[in-house]
Amino acid sequence: MEIINSHAHIYPDKIAGRATQAIGDFYDIEMDMPLGTSDALIKEGKEAGITRFVVHSVATKPEQVRSINDFIYSETLKHSEFIGFMTLHPEMSENDIIREVERCVSKGFYGLKLHPDFQKFNIDGEQADKIYRAISMVNKVFPILFHTGDNRYEYSKPFRLASVAKKYPSLTFIGAHFGGYRCWDDYKVYEGLDNVYFDTSSSLPFISKEKAVDLIRFFGYKKFFFGDDFPMWSAKKELERFLSLGLSKEENEAILSGNFKKLLGL
Repeated sequence: MEIINSHAHIYPDKIAGRATQAIGDFYDIEMDMPLGTSDALIKEGKEAGITRFVVHSVATKPEQVRSINDFIYSETLKHSEFIGFMTLHPEMSENDIIREVERCVSKGFYGLKLHPDFQKFNIDGEQADKIYRAISMVNKVFPILFHTGDNRYEYSKPFRLASVAKKYPSLTFIGAHFGGYRCWDDYKVYEGLDNVYFDTSSSLPFISKEKAVDLIRFFGYKKFFFGDDFPMWSAKKELERFLSLGLSKEENEAILSGNFKKLLGL
C-alpha cells in the first residue's frame, strides 16, 4: 500500500536541532524525533513504509520567506520523494507576495503552508487577504495547508478557516490536525464546505479512536490525508495509531495516499 506523509517539517542541518526543540517548547511536547532534517525524515518514514513526503517550513518573519523557499526547493531537487510546499508571511507587500508565488509555482511547488499561531495573524484577517488573492491567480489546484486550532490562541480557530473557505470558494484549503488541534469539538463549522480538506496529524495521540472515526465519517473519508507532523511524532507510531482505527481497506488506501494524489494530480 502506497503511503504519503502529507505533513512534514524539515530544516537545514545546522539549525534542525534548535528548530525541533523550539517546536517542542511551543507545544510543551517531547518530540519523538530530535532532529528535523531531510535525512531523518526519509529514514524514519521509509522504515514505516512511507514513500513520499510533503515538506515545508514556516517563515516567522517576512525576510525569511525567500531563503526558506529556496531551501525547500533545493531539498526537492535532492530527494525525488519530496513534494514541496512554499511559505509566505502576511506582513509582506502584496506585490512581493505575488512575485514569490509566481517564482515558487515556476519551480514546481505544489502548495502553501501557513502557521497562524507562529506567524501571529488571523486566518480570516484582512492582513491575510493579499495571500489568498495571490493564490487565486495560480492556474492550478494549489492548496493552502493551515495549522488549525489551539485552545491557547485565537489566530487559527476553526471558525476562521471556515470563514475564509466561504469567502474564497475557488481555493482549496487543508485544515491540519483534523481541522483543529485541541478544538476538535468545533468541527461542524466546516459542514458543507467542499473546498476544505483535513489531515490526521498531531491528533491521534489526543483523541479517542471513536472520535477520530466519527470525524472521518462526518466529512467523508475522501476529505482526509494521512500526516505525521514530523518531527513531532514517530512515523511508525502515527501509522499504527491510524491503522488501529479499523477503517476499511478502501478508506485506508484513500487516506494514506489516494486522496492526496487525486487532489494534486500526482
